[in-house]
Amino acid sequence: MRGHLGGIARRKEAVTMKMILKFKSDAEIRRIGNGLLNRSLPKQEWTHVAHCAATIYLQLERPELDLPKELPGIIKAYNIATGVVNSEYSGYHETITQFYLIVIDSFLGELDQKRSLVDVVNKFIQSEFGQRDFPLTYYSKERLFSAEARRTFFSPDLMPMEILACRALISLGDA
Repeated sequence: MRGHLGGIARRKEAVTMKMILKFKSDAEIRRIGNGLLNRSLPKQEWTHVAHCAATIYLQLERPELDLPKELPGIIKAYNIATGVVNSEYSGYHETITQFYLIVIDSFLGELDQKRSLVDVVNKFIQSEFGQRDFPLTYYSKERLFSAEARRTFFSPDLMPMEILACRALISLGDA
């Protein structure tokens, strides 16, 4: 019986590691980023992790884009192309988008610039910053999920954004 339980634990650990090591190549991430830009990414692939991967790709490899200004339009156009309505209750969310642009920028500022795209993206999604509920560290649910926060960027109400750079430095150490 003990061996059987050990096997279950090893399989569970393997599944967990497989989920953590999400991307296998730079090409996979570029496909997501370019699929967002040209609106060809299948809707079911547009997950939280894909949002993060695409944003990191765009920040690192598409410097001609002014993401704080252009990413909202890119996401809204993608949503329309995939049948998602951008409204006060669904689709594009300004506060979450701008928050993650700041988070990713802080994260990238603390990383060794010689890392591959896939290493950077996997490091991000494995970190606390890449977790889907990370914005709730800074925002109350009421503020973050309000119709107003979906339309317009709102500053956090639980913790100031200035703490992000310090958190990234402490979290990553000499990563």
